[in-house]
Amino acid sequence: MTGLFKKISCLFLLAFSAACPAFARQGSSDDEILREVLWPKITNSKPPERPAVGLALSGGGARGFAHIGVLEALQYAGFPVDYVSGTSMGAVIGALYASGMKTDDIWNFGREASGRNISRDFRGIKLFSLLITDKLITPTYITNFIEKNLGGYSFEKLKFPFACVAMDFKTGEKIIFTDGPLAIAVRASVNLPGIFAPLEYRHRYLVDGGVVDFIPVDAARLLGAQWVLASSADNMPGEMPENVLSALLQVIDIRGSMLARAEEKEADFLIKSKVQGIKVADFDKCLEAGEAGVSEATSRMTAAKESLLVYSAPRLLLKPNAKQR
Repeated sequence: MTGLFKKISCLFLLAFSAACPAFARQGSSDDEILREVLWPKITNSKPPERPAVGLALSGGGARGFAHIGVLEALQYAGFPVDYVSGTSMGAVIGALYASGMKTDDIWNFGREASGRNISRDFRGIKLFSLLITDKLITPTYITNFIEKNLGGYSFEKLKFPFACVAMDFKTGEKIIFTDGPLAIAVRASVNLPGIFAPLEYRHRYLVDGGVVDFIPVDAARLLGAQWVLASSADNMPGEMPENVLSALLQVIDIRGSMLARAEEKEADFLIKSKVQGIKVADFDKCLEAGEAGVSEATSRMTAAKESLLVYSAPRLLLKPNAKQR
């Protein structure tokens, strides 16, 4: 427990132990009592009564499915989420969640991805075609999945404000999408450079945002988030690639890992799922990544609550009628 949290504990414990003796139960630590008293103030209020909470979901291919496990754990804990941002697989999971899709249905996406459909975009026959015809791949199955599930949405129709990140392949510029058709933006965010053909949209040629912004904390803040929880699924590769395709994927992976180390520091709290051993294209292991997300987020939930409570303390301490700045 931080020194600041100790100070908050003392202030609130003095007030609430006098007003609510039932909270001072035998065997309960000061931290436990304080969290029990204060957490409902977070869950039962909305900005500006509490800070606006953002959730930034990293890239990582199949490893990024850990985000659905994190989302499930956050929902179970009653953790508020006001804004969502995502890159690559994080953009897919984030867009599905922001659309209002239930977590059980997003788990079904993982089951589908674990099967034959999405994995087909990475199979050897397409790599052979890439090398012989000198043309980049069009990811048919990924495109069809995104269109099927997100094609009817615009950013403006989502349940949560959402942003996703892509890169302009000509200029290297980071592009943050916050409006317009959702499916095109998400499709651009998962568009692996050097493997999938750039997506032409709004006079730009767009590829995967993970090469410029692996964990889009800044995009969540752009939407209005004041406190940001980052869910990261990066992994520094430890094996030599076996072919051209795996070499390209590993280069992207290494770049993402390098960006992640810096961007993790920009978040107010980090949940880093243990997904070692799952490669970018291991879509048969999506459910394994999701379970890793559940496990890690659950183990970190108390710390996440404390972090948000400490950040929220100035607002929680204000009188109900005090104006928020």
